[in-house]
Amino acid sequence: MKEHFKQLVARNPWLRFVPNSLTLCNSLCGFAAILYTLRAYESPEVDIGIFAVSAWVILFAMIFDALDGFAARIFNAASMHGVQMDSLADMVTFGVAPATLVAILTHKLRGTLMPNQELMIYLLCSVYIGGAALRLATYNVHAMQAPKESNFFSGMPSPGAAAAICSLVMFAQSENIPASRLAFWLPIYAAVLGLLMVSPFRYFHFGKWMQSAGRNRKRLLMVIVLLVLIFFFRSAAFAGLITLYVLGNPLWDIVSRLRKKTADA
Repeated sequence: MKEHFKQLVARNPWLRFVPNSLTLCNSLCGFAAILYTLRAYESPEVDIGIFAVSAWVILFAMIFDALDGFAARIFNAASMHGVQMDSLADMVTFGVAPATLVAILTHKLRGTLMPNQELMIYLLCSVYIGGAALRLATYNVHAMQAPKESNFFSGMPSPGAAAAICSLVMFAQSENIPASRLAFWLPIYAAVLGLLMVSPFRYFHFGKWMQSAGRNRKRLLMVIVLLVLIFFFRSAAFAGLITLYVLGNPLWDIVSRLRKKTADA
């Protein structure tokens, strides 16, 4: 299969630009999400549907984020330029766009804010952006060094943090969650996600886990169960599964480290 794609690229060198084109689509989705989020100020009434659309756009960008790496491998077009470009696109789509979504949603839902309240919201969102920037910079440094294949990330990946925010916005829209409750907790949750991105906790590499599901019956069954849950319970199941991923991995990592220390002792 790899030889086939090598021959294909040799006949058509333009295919080497496919991975970077997909990365550009990722960044454009992030830019579109930011622009659409700003439309909330055009509406005199609070319309959480605007924020839900932005959340969908951010989630859609994850398709391009997954495909660019896959395309780089099959077309043998992986490069440090592509790695840097991918991280820049992720910073826009999974860093700036979700933080903008949280800041504007909170400001719009809570209405008139005291200066100290507004400052606190922006500081909490800044923690998220800072965490995403540090997380992606660390990833770039590791990529420039001798990379080691691993089934885990050190710290939560930025797409996972963005999915956590987007899933809650979509859940709030579908379940009619009181606006005041969402506006209070979402900035705090965003700051926690920012800290988790730079934490030492290990997070499962979901992409590699999915790739191996076809060769593992138990994992394939789990994928089918997850898809069935999302199909029937939609945003509630999606938000629950993402929250389990966000909070479950640190708990699992802590328990694993404690068990290892006990065994070594």
